[in-house]
Amino acid sequence: MPWVQITLASSPETSEVLEDMLLLCGAGAVSMLDGADQPVFEPLKGTTPLWQDTRVMGLFEADTDEESLLNYLQNGWQDRYPETSFPSHKLEILEDKDWEREWMDRFEPIQFGERLWVCPSWKPAPDPSAANLMLDPGLAFGTGSHPTTALCLQWIAQQDWQHKTVIDYGCGSGILAIGAMLMGAAHVMGVDNDTQALTATKDNAQRNGIDANKIPVFLPEQTPTNPVDIMLANILAGPLIDMAARLAQLTQPGGLIALSGILEHQADAVIDAYAPWFDMHTVTAKDEWVRIDGQKRS
Repeated sequence: MPWVQITLASSPETSEVLEDMLLLCGAGAVSMLDGADQPVFEPLKGTTPLWQDTRVMGLFEADTDEESLLNYLQNGWQDRYPETSFPSHKLEILEDKDWEREWMDRFEPIQFGERLWVCPSWKPAPDPSAANLMLDPGLAFGTGSHPTTALCLQWIAQQDWQHKTVIDYGCGSGILAIGAMLMGAAHVMGVDNDTQALTATKDNAQRNGIDANKIPVFLPEQTPTNPVDIMLANILAGPLIDMAARLAQLTQPGGLIALSGILEHQADAVIDAYAPWFDMHTVTAKDEWVRIDGQKRS
């Protein structure tokens, strides 16, 4: 079934007004998108930032009367903002697509180092003898294409994991924990404050042929206190700084640490937070993001 889509130019101050108007008109879905390639990075606590040039998009069923829809929106806008002209807009018909199939057609295997691949499960692995992390659609599972995940997977591909114990702190869907296990780690724990993330990590591990007992998952307050050989944490700079002492406590002397989810201008602050315990000696950048890795002093 085709859909009617209206896209409206907006500012952060008027976006919620337009969203409410579209929903009152019967929109099946409303989305807000960046209209000028302006990234919104780590937000302040308690805030929900939007782009200065925001696009508010409403999706309506195909039999929607476009003229009536526009009249309603324009009248509602004039009632709210009588001194301001109605935002620029575009109405278009969207043909129905199998979006999952379209995503599947575009997703190709991604290689990290010599031995680690992230592969779609519906395509043959390029190197069957490698460590192949298999992904299925609809699993809330990162593909490794985001810079922070890619930086961590590159690091994972470079390490010796034999007989190593690991924590993936902020495990999300478990892609780093599963990558470490496939590369040969002896024991990996996933830690996250979101119970849905813990469930996703267990499910995704099993889909990759890993027994759930091999990657136990914990809420932060339930995490075993025995320090591990390798600490992975792909979160954000603010939480990483706040948790420096905690992650140091969970990493044994001589153990390795890899931190990501950090913007380039935040790197020094993160390094300073970990300096009391770690020699943070490598900063690797990709598309404004960095990974910082180092070793805990004995």
